Amino acid sequence: MEEKRDCLFAPNYKKCGIIGCGAVGSTIAYTLMQTSWLDELVLIDEAGERAEGNAADLSYGLPFHSPMDIFPGEMSDLADCGIIILAAGGSRLQSRTERHKSNLRTIPALASRIAEYNKHAILIVVTNPVELLTSLAKEASGYPASRILGLGTVLDTALLQQLIGRYLGVDSRAVHSFVVGEQGAGEFPVWSSANISGVDLAHFCDACKRVFDRPLLDSLFCQAQDSAKEIAESKGSAAFAVAESVKRIVGAILFDENAILTVSACLEGHYDLSGVSLSLPCIVGRSGIKQILEIPLSDEEETRLHASASYLRGVLSEALLPI
Repeated sequence: MEEKRDCLFAPNYKKCGIIGCGAVGSTIAYTLMQTSWLDELVLIDEAGERAEGNAADLSYGLPFHSPMDIFPGEMSDLADCGIIILAAGGSRLQSRTERHKSNLRTIPALASRIAEYNKHAILIVVTNPVELLTSLAKEASGYPASRILGLGTVLDTALLQQLIGRYLGVDSRAVHSFVVGEQGAGEFPVWSSANISGVDLAHFCDACKRVFDRPLLDSLFCQAQDSAKEIAESKGSAAFAVAESVKRIVGAILFDENAILTVSACLEGHYDLSGVSLSLPCIVGRSGIKQILEIPLSDEEETRLHASASYLRGVLSEALLPI
């Protein structure tokens, strides 16, 4: 039987826990194994044999990487983890709606159990619907808003920046644009402040003699959205890309990068919104979310952000799923 105990010492940021060893969770584990950032990686899954199999498979590959202890574990093994990744999800045999309903029951329950053993880690929610689950996990765990964040639109933002960079013929790292809101159907690009290394996007396009108009920009955003949909339809989920996105967040935490990432964050008065989580540019470092950036939004963009919040608040208040 597991012994419940509080983590009364500083969390070990060289130790990471992953809950959920399906396609996404196992790919995240494989990606983190290759970084040489960690000393320990504990895998937990409802199907214990799946965690055991993944831990063994990953361990067989360790001779080609830095030494690390990868092992299947129980919730008590999370007691000293600095980072815990929630990647558990419903079966792919379920419909999307059924899977989301299952996730909205499972993830808060897991977050509550995590808090029984560890009250000092940073929780990263990967499972969808990520904004709703970030809010519910915060409520269930009692964690402060700064130490619970969702994957959000980190991948969507990166895809859009890549497409803009390709269109303009510039390195995507020079592209500064954000996808915000509710990841998925409720997300939208912030065109009003998009720029290329500080040069307004419209001015940059004019200087490069490239067409610049709203239909063109929206078509680039649709391409980014369609990429994720096409992958989901063909193989279930964008596991490799999701794992890279999680690695980006983990790196920002471990190395205290103060990176600006569009993670799902629990709002506490930002844009006059509270009680919901939305994807917004945040400064992410060793303590988790250090600051949610209230970047300037156009009237249209602010209206869309509030619409996303209203929808999510309605789902939470109506308790679509018995949790």
